[in-house]
Amino acid sequence: MTRAHVFVALALALAAVSPCAGSITKDNIVKDDRAIVLIARPFGFDPDGLIEISIKEPKVFLFENAPPADKTKLGFFITTSEAETQLQQYLADGGCVLDNPTVDKLFTFQDMENNRNEAGEYRYTNTIAPEKAGEYSLFFSNCEPNTVVSFDITVELSNKLPSGKKDFLSAGEKPLPTLYLVAFFCYLSAGITWVWCLWRARQATEGGVQSVHKIHFLMGVLIAFKCLTVLCQSGMYHLIRTRGDPEGWNIAYYFFTSMRGLFLFTVVVLIGTGWSFLKPFLNDREKKVLMVVIPLQVFANIATIVLDQSGPAIKGWFTWRDIFHLLDIICCCAILFPIVWSIKHLREAASTDGKKVRNMNKLILFRQFYVMVVAYIYFTRIVVYLLKSTAQYTLLWLSDAASELATLSFYCVTGWMFRPVVDNPYLHLEEDEMDRDDDGGVEMVSEGRNV
Repeated sequence: MTRAHVFVALALALAAVSPCAGSITKDNIVKDDRAIVLIARPFGFDPDGLIEISIKEPKVFLFENAPPADKTKLGFFITTSEAETQLQQYLADGGCVLDNPTVDKLFTFQDMENNRNEAGEYRYTNTIAPEKAGEYSLFFSNCEPNTVVSFDITVELSNKLPSGKKDFLSAGEKPLPTLYLVAFFCYLSAGITWVWCLWRARQATEGGVQSVHKIHFLMGVLIAFKCLTVLCQSGMYHLIRTRGDPEGWNIAYYFFTSMRGLFLFTVVVLIGTGWSFLKPFLNDREKKVLMVVIPLQVFANIATIVLDQSGPAIKGWFTWRDIFHLLDIICCCAILFPIVWSIKHLREAASTDGKKVRNMNKLILFRQFYVMVVAYIYFTRIVVYLLKSTAQYTLLWLSDAASELATLSFYCVTGWMFRPVVDNPYLHLEEDEMDRDDDGGVEMVSEGRNV
């Protein structure tokens, strides 16, 4: 298999699990020699869905002493993710993808040359037949060796609203505006409840013992940014549906989701260290974790915004996307270390000082928080990803719903576990559970040692 074929196979595999994009796509391809270029990410078409493509200034460049290019081997096609395996084998055998029966060829450079208007622009329109409804990706293919191409392309992929107007959302994204609006009210309710709990706890302060700590205010700020994030997502998807462009709502979404990500990792790390409610300071090791995680999150958030604005047709788009996904996984793993260190410290304290029951209660609390964080990371980073890549194209919204439900559950359970009360009833465990913990319990491993 040639290097070009390997790239094609990789591009198709990645495209199959890429998030759907319903907005209007505009790209400028300049002297590109790639055998295949992903122009538009997977889009779910209903019956009578519409593909509209506008191309300006298509040019073919030849290497020195190369024979004239066969422009019928330079063209655009759409394909489904189900045809991926057959297409990979076809490419491995040296075939031209435009001749493969599993793809739907739209037009070639030769067609453009013969049908451009007076302004030098070529326009193509295709309506999806009812029996052809499904999820498709738009590609450009160059099967002619020793050639590079340049062109400006605008792509509009749309379905139809009941009114007959264009719906620029993919078939699997139609419920998202309503879904995120419902999520906004759920998070808003959780935020109001949290503020009420803080106010009630401050009013119920007994004997000068303060139950509301700084970490509780940070948790409230996190919920606020999450509320604004899902609200912006709802507005963004609504505008994409009706106009094909988020019109500034994406900028607000990028800002709020970046702040939400920063506060999420910060809050989890600080809770894991026991800062504010167990101790008023961070040691050097815990500070180093924050100094690593926060800059990585800032960098990953900014880079993801730039990447999202560029589109998959840019060279190296898939590589950078995977690098930033890896950075997110690294940050998720890094925030687990403070929790493990707190567990280790509490186990040692429980066996050495005279407050065994109290420290064992805290130990069980932190172990449960550790398991919950691991489950949350696994579900939102892996299970949701697999659900999006395997679900039917009309049900892709279920992955977003599952992610928001998991996040809301994580926020609520964490708030309940570490809620601001002087004598947290969550720490009152049955004596037999304490005995079971002393006998065996759940072992945590850190740096190859039992802790």
